[in-house]
Amino acid sequence: MSCSMALALATSMPAAVNPTIDIDLSGKTLAEMPGFRAGGNGVERRDASGGFVYSISLPEGTYRVTLTLGDKRSAGRTTVKAESRRLMLRDVATRRGQAVSRSFLVDVRDARLPAPPANAPRSGQAVSLDERDLASFSWDDKLTLEFLGQPRVSAIHVERAEAPRLFLAGDSTVADQYTEPFASWGQMLPAMLNDHVVVANHAKSGATMKSFLAQLRFSKVLSQIRKGDWLFVQFGHNDQKAEWPMTYLDPVQTYPAYLRAYVAEARARGAHPVLVTSPERRNFDGAGKIKDTLGAYAEAVRKVAATENVPLIDLNRDSIAIMEALGPEVSPRAFAENGKDRTHNDNYGAWLFAAAVARQMREKVPELAPYVTLGEFDPAHPPLPDTLPIAPSLPLEESKPEGS
Repeated sequence: MSCSMALALATSMPAAVNPTIDIDLSGKTLAEMPGFRAGGNGVERRDASGGFVYSISLPEGTYRVTLTLGDKRSAGRTTVKAESRRLMLRDVATRRGQAVSRSFLVDVRDARLPAPPANAPRSGQAVSLDERDLASFSWDDKLTLEFLGQPRVSAIHVERAEAPRLFLAGDSTVADQYTEPFASWGQMLPAMLNDHVVVANHAKSGATMKSFLAQLRFSKVLSQIRKGDWLFVQFGHNDQKAEWPMTYLDPVQTYPAYLRAYVAEARARGAHPVLVTSPERRNFDGAGKIKDTLGAYAEAVRKVAATENVPLIDLNRDSIAIMEALGPEVSPRAFAENGKDRTHNDNYGAWLFAAAVARQMREKVPELAPYVTLGEFDPAHPPLPDTLPIAPSLPLEESKPEGS
């Protein structure tokens, strides 16, 4: 699908729709569930394991999804991900004949941008999307749910919702990763929050603070963000690449200047900025300590947060603590491709980094503390991989994220 086709599809959706949708799946086998058709709802993908992807045609907006989980015939363990693999529910156990209800909020968006006023500068009608974006469930005209593990789903109820939004702007360590074995903390964060706040993850693999502007991704965020919303900003991995001269930002002058601009744009709209330091890469020295590759950029974020009086989530610090606690032997299991990738997490590692973010949200951003449902988490004593199983998404062609 081309970007122009995606834009036309998004534009064709009704502007003022307040749908309430009820879907009864009780007693149906996976084979009996209808296939998806544009304008309706149904299964898009099925797997021999019993997992499936279910989509519902809906326009851009925030939706409350209430699931009835359980089955009269058998027990189950259901994991739910939304849109492009955003973890919503992890391993919900139901006994045979038991029914439980779970609710969460999902951000659905398209690529369309508002038309500029007459005679105003024109920069584009839509976010610049690449082939990966267009093949994903992140930028389309539907709400998509992925049911994994041993899913037992009896009913799906969907309705419009109003709630504070946590907009995420960042790179591949934040972005919704479209395929296994890659994952990010931004994908795991929704499962650590209650159903009174929604995560709107606009981060992009390979992004820098400059490219996020040039591709109109920040324009999309600014077109949606409202008073009382939150903007989490985490860049650095790609901004530091001097070999990318068009997007390079030095940590002393230009990188802090761009950070301050993002902060100012959020505040101008009544939103609350939060700055996040980049997680460190997994490179150990001979003494079992993590080597510094991002320290100058992390320090720049700390200084801007202090001077601008912005809450700081120091993920750089906590990521180092997590990796050093796991050590050179276990920490590879927190990264994709069995540790061959030293930058991008797998599901387990993404959960650990998201837990560090959620923990600091509770401690450093009091207004967000009531939304955090995560239990106790100590970066210096992280849970081991075998104690934290996360059902993988349905198999797709593996595609390594951009950036490093």
